[in-house]
Amino acid sequence: MPTVRYKTIVDDFRARIGSGELRPGAQLPPLRALMRQQRIALATATRVYSELEAAGLVAGETGRGTFVRDTSLPRGLGLEQQAARHDAVDLTFNYPALPGQAEMLREGLRKLAGAGDLDALLHSAPQGGRPHERQSVARHLRNRGIRVPAEQVLIVNGAQQGLSTVVLGLLKPGDVLAVDALSYPGILRLAQLFRLDVAALPQRDGVTCLDALEALCRRRPVRALYTMPTMHNPLGSVMAEAPRRRLAALAARHDFLLIEDGAYAFLAEPAPKPLFTHAPERTVYVSGLSKSVASGLRFGFVAAPAPLIPALERAIRASTWNTPSLTVALGCDWIESGQVDALEERKRADARQRQSLARRALRGCAITAHPNSYYLWLTLPEEGRADGVAAQLQRQGVMVTTAEPFAATAHAPQALRLAIGSVASEALEAALRQVRLAALG
Repeated sequence: MPTVRYKTIVDDFRARIGSGELRPGAQLPPLRALMRQQRIALATATRVYSELEAAGLVAGETGRGTFVRDTSLPRGLGLEQQAARHDAVDLTFNYPALPGQAEMLREGLRKLAGAGDLDALLHSAPQGGRPHERQSVARHLRNRGIRVPAEQVLIVNGAQQGLSTVVLGLLKPGDVLAVDALSYPGILRLAQLFRLDVAALPQRDGVTCLDALEALCRRRPVRALYTMPTMHNPLGSVMAEAPRRRLAALAARHDFLLIEDGAYAFLAEPAPKPLFTHAPERTVYVSGLSKSVASGLRFGFVAAPAPLIPALERAIRASTWNTPSLTVALGCDWIESGQVDALEERKRADARQRQSLARRALRGCAITAHPNSYYLWLTLPEEGRADGVAAQLQRQGVMVTTAEPFAATAHAPQALRLAIGSVASEALEAALRQVRLAALG
């Protein structure tokens, strides 16, 4: 068949997808139907769909067909919202998914559709979730070693909204918030938005320097400390048991709040008990199912001391009012059925394999990471410049994040944070080899 005819079919699909005539989720004709419509051979029809899939415009699902992809989804969206090429390898953001999760969603929706109380999902839920849903989350938190009644659990729209709720409900402008010198960008942006006074603490072996924290408390009235003691982001460190006890004692002595972020804590197994267990009267624990299940689920939760719950409920009301009933019902069903536990176990194994792959591909580079982590920290050689390396890699079709969004200090280290949980293994290995060449010069 002449190449011009083949290209015409591909270009026609591109135009129809680009114009919105073929909307995201629309199913394209089966191969044999396309053959009949266009009077082309099977090999040519296969080539048409292969090119569209390579361009990121469609996705083939075994046994179901070929569907138009939603190209507005943040598949290439980095921490700084870089405009990624559609064919770029995205190492900026983690949305880990495993084979079979789409079918798990399909079965979950079927189960919900057959539920006797389906009408209830058409109505708004109360702030923090319905009582039986909060009970489900309370049972799930026992896996992390946290035992609280359902009344001390609130369901929110993802862990990030959980952090927003904590800041809005429990802190006020001008309060001193202590954070690690390298910390999660989401809390740094919230601190800026709510005009908190951020105090950056040095880190030793990837964890908070408690001597520096104690000295800070003697100088200034610290209102809260934000911490990721289990699977720190971006360093992957895990704080040992003794420092956790000392941190709890410091918080009691100087009367400050502990905000414990457990978004990636499920990956560290075994791990010390959460900070919450050492200071349950002054710790707010925030986590969710974005990493252990799916980022699109937007299912987060907060566990807090009983006296703080009313303020947090008011903050939920002031921010997003309540959570989507459908996704909360779905997430709770997966918790109760044990599917979340099973996914966490599989993702720990997946992350471990990806870390092994990364260390092989990045041999000779200075890497900091937990062996079960979905990300790693790559410190550049002394003469290296992170912005230059990132720009070079972007031109080569590999998106990475520099240290700048993670830095609570004025000067960011020359380093890259690489998210390795969302890219197929073959593409990941090839991309990391490009990172190695760019990093080592």
